[in-house]
Amino acid sequence: MKIYKVGGAVRDSLLKVDASDNDWVVVGSSPEEMINEGYKPIGKDFPVFLHPETNEEYALARTEKKSGTGYHGFTFYFGKDVSLEDDLSRRDFTINAIAQDKNGEIIDPFNGQEDLNNKIFRRVSNAFYEDPLRAIRLARFYTYNHLKDFIIDDETSNSIKKIITSGEIAKLSPNRVWSETSRALNSSNPNLYFEKIILLNLLDPFFNNLVTPNCDSHSDQEIRWSELQINNNFILGKNLPVPNGHMNASRVLKNISKITKNTEEEDLISTIKNSHFIRNEEIITKLCTLPNLKENKDFVLKILKEIKNTDFSILSDTPNEKVEAEKIKIYKEIIHKYK
Repeated sequence: MKIYKVGGAVRDSLLKVDASDNDWVVVGSSPEEMINEGYKPIGKDFPVFLHPETNEEYALARTEKKSGTGYHGFTFYFGKDVSLEDDLSRRDFTINAIAQDKNGEIIDPFNGQEDLNNKIFRRVSNAFYEDPLRAIRLARFYTYNHLKDFIIDDETSNSIKKIITSGEIAKLSPNRVWSETSRALNSSNPNLYFEKIILLNLLDPFFNNLVTPNCDSHSDQEIRWSELQINNNFILGKNLPVPNGHMNASRVLKNISKITKNTEEEDLISTIKNSHFIRNEEIITKLCTLPNLKENKDFVLKILKEIKNTDFSILSDTPNEKVEAEKIKIYKEIIHKYK
């Protein structure tokens, strides 16, 4: 059994960047041996194990062959005869196909270090286009400060075009696509992810209607998604499993973005009620930092503050059938202070 550090951890260390986590490949072992050594199996499609002490992932060296469509359309082989180079050859880019042994020696069969020095994303082999998620992941790699200036070589660009024309992207699990999107939204450069989705023509079917990539005015992921929505007319994400919190923030933004001092009283009260100002106080406060609300944020925040400071418990003795009417009276009094 030989163990090697692989992938992004090696790439980042060569670029003098701290890696967030480590990935390991085990050559010359078997599932039974790994379990006997105390590793916990977690892989569903191929053998991946958690280290008994560090909880880091260790995967048996494997090869893969395209046998169908989608994420599960692969046949994996992970016998003891699979070499380190065999395993590295199935990876996406040469800069991610570099390994390091226990002595710190670098194993680089596909000249990934040269591409690191030249700032190039280059596919390892023709197998690149067999997993269409690699095109989406490439867009996400641009959210890393140390990778955002890399260029894509011509063969890799052609492979991305082949992925698009094959229609395989549509067969991706929406959860896998959202996972990449979520990580991008949590990054320091979320705009670059969506910019590359547009430039690489990766819009259909998960990013249809995406035109404007700007979404970095706030650090909160839900607010970033909301900003992306308002910049694209609130018509994104229909084919993605967008979390409820993100959808709620977007709905609130859509509502309050229409509020001005000139808004009809009835419409303003309806917006306040539909946006649940008290429950969504924190979200509304964050949303008001967006440049899209520059003109009306002061008015919105004044209304929000007044509602927050209003004691609605005075309605506790009001008959149920009259509570709503009394609430509306209170809202009108608040509105009249600022209109």
